[in-house]
Amino acid sequence: MSPRRNRPRRDAAPTPLGDERARKGIEGVQQYQDGEWTVRSIFGGAATKTYRCPGCMQEIRPGVAHIVAWPADERGDESDRRHWHTGCWRARDRRGPGVERSRSAPRYG
Repeated sequence: MSPRRNRPRRDAAPTPLGDERARKGIEGVQQYQDGEWTVRSIFGGAATKTYRCPGCMQEIRPGVAHIVAWPADERGDESDRRHWHTGCWRARDRRGPGVERSRSAPRYG
């Protein structure tokens, strides 16, 4: 039996991400209960603006990695894109709809 090799081989160098791919993120289609969604992962370095997450109604600040999702069918356009925290996107089918309340509104009732 040969000993285990803990170091990566020098000839198996990882391929670097191109500037355009790093800026746009990695895109794919995901199936959920409410249909198919085109989902793009945005890396922290590529996030330059502040967005509001529809899952928790909190801000996604610049520099925070997150998800951009829009309907996968041809009816969706740029106005249908929503920026989500990664955890909020994964938990969205387990949550009820978010209710926005002012600070002085009663919590229950």
